[in-house]
Amino acid sequence: MTKRTEQYDVVIVGGGPAGLTAAIYCGRARLKTLLIEKSLIGGLATYTDEIENFPGFPDGATGHELMDLFYKQAKNFNVKFKFTDVKSVEVVGDKKIVETFRTNYEAKVVIVASGGKPRLTGAKNENKFLYDKGISFCATCDAAANTDKTVMVVGSGDAAIEEGMFLTKFAKEVIVSVMHDPGIMDCNEIAKVEALNNPKMSFIWNTIVDSFEGDEHLSTVVLKNTKTNELIPVEVDTGFLFIGYIPNTDIFKGMLDMTGAGYLITNEKMETNIPGIFAAGDVRDSFLKQVATAVGDGAIAGYGAEKYIAESEIYENQILNEGEPSLVYLWNAVDPSSRELLPVIEAFEIKHGKTVRVTKVDSYKSKGIAERLNIKAFPTVVFINEGKVVQTLSDEISEEKLEELIKL
Repeated sequence: MTKRTEQYDVVIVGGGPAGLTAAIYCGRARLKTLLIEKSLIGGLATYTDEIENFPGFPDGATGHELMDLFYKQAKNFNVKFKFTDVKSVEVVGDKKIVETFRTNYEAKVVIVASGGKPRLTGAKNENKFLYDKGISFCATCDAAANTDKTVMVVGSGDAAIEEGMFLTKFAKEVIVSVMHDPGIMDCNEIAKVEALNNPKMSFIWNTIVDSFEGDEHLSTVVLKNTKTNELIPVEVDTGFLFIGYIPNTDIFKGMLDMTGAGYLITNEKMETNIPGIFAAGDVRDSFLKQVATAVGDGAIAGYGAEKYIAESEIYENQILNEGEPSLVYLWNAVDPSSRELLPVIEAFEIKHGKTVRVTKVDSYKSKGIAERLNIKAFPTVVFINEGKVVQTLSDEISEEKLEELIKL
């Protein structure tokens, strides 16, 4: 099958809060923007029944309501949406090619906001009971449906214990499977004390899940004692798994730098190790993963995409100057020596502007052009001819030395 090819300025992979925020920024900058989401706009945030810590919503909001507002705002800025799975991302020269089943999307910038997915136990029969058949990953989504029922929570981290305590507001009993010795949990000390004192919570220590059992719906979780290998069947109505998340980065392995756990490594500008590819949100190695932090990531990535594209155009059209002679003055607006040299550069431009293109780049606003030219000190003059750097000048820049440069 011959695939279609479509061109965009920016392609965003993932439609959670980070991807949607990046889309809003790119769309507002009038960049031709496409967001690709394989399942649900809003990502995992959509499953959160109540978000009370996102600024601007004093009465809280459901995840679905909040993400729907993000989606509408992005559409208002003419962002296009495609609901499909991304097979691969390839870099060919300055172009990034995002491959889907039917279409290859060529872009100047790719923003990876593919989020993560809940980690599974790997126990027997697990796939038979996922989501609406008895295994859940969201207490706020399914708590009400478990009113006066018996549920099991697997895990003992902050999310597991806090979600478990929330479940006690609805469920008759919350049984927690903990793989550690009695009294040892992975959560913070405050949550641990509250959970141990909660009359609706009980704990089965030194256990992992061996299998999930039931007919069409989960009815029993069989635990295995890690010290004695004893199998412990526990009758439940629902099992909640809170044992972490796995970032959706498989297609980027060997391409983008990532941690041992698979989270993408970026700098503070959300830049990955490949120029023109940014990462934002839960897919990124970060201290906190919340809707608010995802929004911040997305804003930075969207702004960075705009800057990258603008600087690429300047670099290609002005700096390289189609192979004709080009003189670039890289300066810093807050540096007195840089400002003092401006009249010298402007006088040179008046004298030689018809034969040598002069471009002044303020590195205080962005170091993107300087980094492309491998310049770290300012002020610096770079002379380029036939698309190649001929010479750089950083010390004692003067009219005489500029004249010598263009004679090389």
